[in-house]
Amino acid sequence: MTIDDKDLLNSIIASLYRVNHIKPESIPDIDLYMDQVTTFMENNLAPSKRYPEDKVLTKTMINNYTKDGLLPPPNKKKYSKEHMLLLIFIYYFKNLLCINDLHHILDPLAKKYFSNEDDLNLTDIYNEVFSLEKDEVQYLAKDITKKFNRSKETFLDAPEEDREGLQTFSLICMLSFDTYLKKMLIEKLIDLERAKHTDSDQS
Repeated sequence: MTIDDKDLLNSIIASLYRVNHIKPESIPDIDLYMDQVTTFMENNLAPSKRYPEDKVLTKTMINNYTKDGLLPPPNKKKYSKEHMLLLIFIYYFKNLLCINDLHHILDPLAKKYFSNEDDLNLTDIYNEVFSLEKDEVQYLAKDITKKFNRSKETFLDAPEEDREGLQTFSLICMLSFDTYLKKMLIEKLIDLERAKHTDSDQS
């Protein structure tokens, strides 16, 4: 591996570790107006944006989620901590799954745990799933390193001026295939859960 390759791989891995979720304790305990919600999300999720001019969540997006029933309506135009947690889940899922799948995943959480003061609430669920983040990032770093090194073994007989571009294409294909399979698996799990609920309703 050349010095340039090492620098590129290190840059890719470093970007993984810069991605960080919003910790529940950083969310204000007071209810927020729409402008405060969008500003908070923008400030805290900015590292995940592809381009600086991209918007994390807009007023129109949030209003549409509410109209569609994906997000419970605000109380007197104010959004609670539970609203914020659901919006964070929506933000991470929306580029991967269709709106119907989002409903299937998030509606039960909103119905059972939104504003729940029992032993298990939405904050507990959020903390539990995001506690897996550190181990998952470490696994991804190892997996990406493996795929990166494998891509450098492809197209060795290609013209030198084309080799780097073709090897980058190889890496993109491996990462895309991995993403495609995981998306299929997620959709399969959702369909299985949906079938369970359908069978339960009919029995």
